Amino acid sequence: MTRTPPERPGRGRRPAAEVRRGILAVTAETLLTDGVAGVTFDKIAAAAPASKATLYKWWPSPGALAAEAYFTHVEEELHFDDTGNIERDLRNQLHAHVSLLARPDVGPVIATLIGAAQDDPELAEAWSRNYSSIRRRTAVERLQRAKDQGQIHQDVDLQVVVDQLWGACYHRLLIPDEPLSIEFADSLIDNIGRGILV
Repeated sequence: MTRTPPERPGRGRRPAAEVRRGILAVTAETLLTDGVAGVTFDKIAAAAPASKATLYKWWPSPGALAAEAYFTHVEEELHFDDTGNIERDLRNQLHAHVSLLARPDVGPVIATLIGAAQDDPELAEAWSRNYSSIRRRTAVERLQRAKDQGQIHQDVDLQVVVDQLWGACYHRLLIPDEPLSIEFADSLIDNIGRGILV
């Protein structure tokens, strides 16, 4: 009896979502190793592998790609819990945020991305769309739930609370006159808690 050999799998094109995930993973690794300047379409296309045409189709510039890759890389690490206790959740979230910014392979990259965004409109738009506006919205939504539950005074401006907490961390990252530490995060929570928490 002659056995029919199994069919060899075809070499069809990879699904777009798989290609995109691969590109973002390679870009995040390159970003954290070589910094923003190391993220070029030539380098990412060779490492992904993906064509430069594919990169240009999805991202208007290497900076825009770098911004999305960073958010994808840290999204799970910066998850905002909702345990029902807003002070505990803020403390845990700010600890995670500070721990990330204080890492020597992350902090300088974020500082460079923020700086480069001032002169690169495509990077600035990608940073806002893929990271900062999402982070702000997530924080405000969590704070709003706490306000609805009576844990935060009703007259508190939640957008300003976000600026006071997370903005202070970025301030110490960009202007490192004082250390960016867990102790600093705790002081922020303690200080602001006296004003906003019921």
